[in-house]
Order: sequence, then C-alpha cells, then structure tokens
Amino acid sequence: MATKIPGNTQSILKHWHESVPDDRLAHLVRDAGRAFNKRLQVRLQKNNVSFGHWTFLRILWTSDGLTQKELSDLAGVMEPTTFSAIQAMEALGYVVRKQKPDNRKNMYVYLTTKGRALKKTLVPLAVDVNHVAVHGVSQAELLTTRKVLLKVIENLAQEEAQMDGRPPAP
Repeated sequence: MATKIPGNTQSILKHWHESVPDDRLAHLVRDAGRAFNKRLQVRLQKNNVSFGHWTFLRILWTSDGLTQKELSDLAGVMEPTTFSAIQAMEALGYVVRKQKPDNRKNMYVYLTTKGRALKKTLVPLAVDVNHVAVHGVSQAELLTTRKVLLKVIENLAQEEAQMDGRPPAP
C-alpha cells in the first residue's frame, strides 16, 4: 500500500505535471531542493542539529580549520550568518575558534571531538534522504541528471565571472 503524499507536495506535483510542465528549470530545481532540505531537516531535528549547522559541519568534516570567510564562501552565505552559526556551534561544543600563531588576523574554525563524532550519526541521514529521493530512478537517469545539473552550475558560474569582468574559464 502506497503512503499518502502530503497535500502541499501533491499540489506542487500537480502544478508541475499539469499546470506548467514546461516552466523554467530553476523553479523545478528550487522545489526539488526544498523537498530534499525539508526531509533532511526533519531527520536532523531528531538529533538536535539544525539544518544551518549541518551545512557548516559538512564543510568542516572535509576541510577543518577554515576561516569564517572561507566557511561563508563555501556555504554560500553571508559572513554575519556564518558568525552567528559558529557562535551557536561553539556553545554546543561542536567547534572552537582559534588564531594561528603566524596569523593573528584571522580566526580559524576547528571541529571538536564532539563535532567530528556527529559525522557518524548525521551523514547516514543525508544518505537516507538521497536514497528515498532517487527511488525508482535508473542509474542512467541519475548520471544524466547529475551531468546536466553540473553543466547548469558551470554555465551560471561562467556567466557570473563574465559579469564580474573576469576572463572566461578555458
């Protein structure tokens, strides 16, 4: 027996299938991203981790010891947002901020043992959301989707660089 889909999701699906089947890709990507984020957020909340903290933890698990500016850039958020999140994560014991002896200007953010340990619990939650999301989608469809989305990102980044007066990438 199939699980009943929530009303708001049914409305979104109906909108895409019937009302605007050829609407802009940006809207479809936004709705898919929101659905991913919502499902992950529910899982994270059960572990007392906010979605905003997840973003920074995920980055630090692969690149520990970044400046707040570097974290902001990688997360795609403004520095005040990063500052607030890092303060909260520090209070929770997930990160510490330190200056390097050779660079007193910048504060660097490092995971604590507690912050590193969250990876073992939280990453499987994201894997689960991805697994649910691609149920019934073939490997070939996934590869094509990934290739197309990466090309879209590349095209938009090149346009951004051109608008900023930088030379286009080779």
